[in-house]
Amino acid sequence: MSKAARALAVSAGVAFGVALIVYYIVSYLTVTPPGVAATGSKPRVHLTLQTVASYGNPPHADWVSYLARNPSGKWVHSTVLRVPSYSKVMVTIYQFDTATGLRNPFWGQPRGTIGGTMNVDGKTLNVLDPDLASHTFAIPDLGVSVPLKGVADDAKNQCSVAPCSLSEAHETVTFSFATGKPGKFRWQCFVPCAAGFPLGFGGPMQSVGWMDGYLMVQ
Repeated sequence: MSKAARALAVSAGVAFGVALIVYYIVSYLTVTPPGVAATGSKPRVHLTLQTVASYGNPPHADWVSYLARNPSGKWVHSTVLRVPSYSKVMVTIYQFDTATGLRNPFWGQPRGTIGGTMNVDGKTLNVLDPDLASHTFAIPDLGVSVPLKGVADDAKNQCSVAPCSLSEAHETVTFSFATGKPGKFRWQCFVPCAAGFPLGFGGPMQSVGWMDGYLMVQ
């Protein structure tokens, strides 16, 4: 094979590789999981979520994740949440992951919730010890941020595969917030909980359907 032919073959191979990478990135960034509607009706609805230490299923069995329960009571691997405008949204989060801790104590205080509080296992709190937090539920554009208490490291019967059952070790966090006009709002966890990624970011932390998503106010 001549030098020109080899150079052409190498160039074609590089171009093909770049095309595959671009295709992967575009596909990765544009995949959107199905939307999950809140239960109830305007002006008072309910969202039920759970957080798990590892999804336990393909394509990323070891990724930390949120799941949402649909109006039929089925757990769905999605973080696209649909709620009505100008309504009170009551949120219940079953937290099955252990504590990671907050790097910034700012996130230890519930903000943007009705009454400025949250309820953890039946106890009303206006702040959580940063060392006890596992994740956060935050909607920056709505000013909502709630820390989620983690399960004790030595808790028995910890969940390993999603969806987790309420018979397994967990913490229950409830709070409410109000929606306004319709819009699409990004929400996410601000705890760097992506094990195996630099500084805990990347992977599930930046992926819709895992630790961030969209609140569709309609």
